[in-house]
Amino acid sequence: MTRFEDRVAIVTGGSRGIGKALALALASRGTAVVVAAKTMDSGGRLPGSVPETVREIEELGGRALGLRCDVRDDADLKNLVDRTVEHFGRVDFLINNAGAMWIQAVEATPQKRYDLVMSINSRAPFLLSHYCIPHMRRRGWGHIVNLSPPLDAAVTEHVGGKVAYMASKLNATMLAMGLAKELAGEGIACNAIWTRTLIGTLATQNLGIGSPEDWRTEHIVVDAIMAVLEQDPAIFSGNALVDDEILARFKGAGDLSRYRVVPDREPAPMTWERWDRLADQAREKYFAAMTAAGPSSRPEGA
Repeated sequence: MTRFEDRVAIVTGGSRGIGKALALALASRGTAVVVAAKTMDSGGRLPGSVPETVREIEELGGRALGLRCDVRDDADLKNLVDRTVEHFGRVDFLINNAGAMWIQAVEATPQKRYDLVMSINSRAPFLLSHYCIPHMRRRGWGHIVNLSPPLDAAVTEHVGGKVAYMASKLNATMLAMGLAKELAGEGIACNAIWTRTLIGTLATQNLGIGSPEDWRTEHIVVDAIMAVLEQDPAIFSGNALVDDEILARFKGAGDLSRYRVVPDREPAPMTWERWDRLADQAREKYFAAMTAAGPSSRPEGA
């Protein structure tokens, strides 16, 4: 099992939601955490900031470095890895958590929206892996995790109305599969993790996707990622996994009621058909208004 003490992790999107919860979980196990996100000041449109996450880690007695990072910017990505190695001397875990969502038809997706989801969901994990791998290779050890779905054959029937988003997320899964082959035998793993249900983050709430009885908390994702990071990276790589399957396989977890947002309601699994229905609702509630508002407004999501 992985020893977390004295390891170093980069977590993108670490100012709130899944990223913040994961940063705190890693710190509680003795890992130094580099918290990377754009939000440096509190009191903005969404709660949470890089300094707040760093402060909470330090209050736990952990070590943290907070860096402003726009994952769309190559210079920021390189600086993130360079500063991590300068400050802590190594990088062991890369968690590509930052995400953006755009659910509209191709005709209703201007270039800026397409570039947004592709740069955050696909390009950033690719480039951060590119910058981190040489440092991991020098130690012969590393874990890379992308938050992206399995390459289900049925997906081809359910991309209509959300082509840009689905392509960007599936690209991240392809990256995980490809890196597993490229790095085989070097002690560096790359896996993709997705969720069985919706997760009740601020992004999900703000995007109007589902309702509280449809959601689990971000802690199920965190526990699943931690369970994957516990595995030997020389052996466990190239998997596209779902959170509850991970917890059942490695933790023997059958009762997931503690992760419910509504305590007495078990969220329904996200089938492709259900995803289509919820995407249609979100398109009507939120994304049509975003289109009308113009390119200056930025969609949040994962």
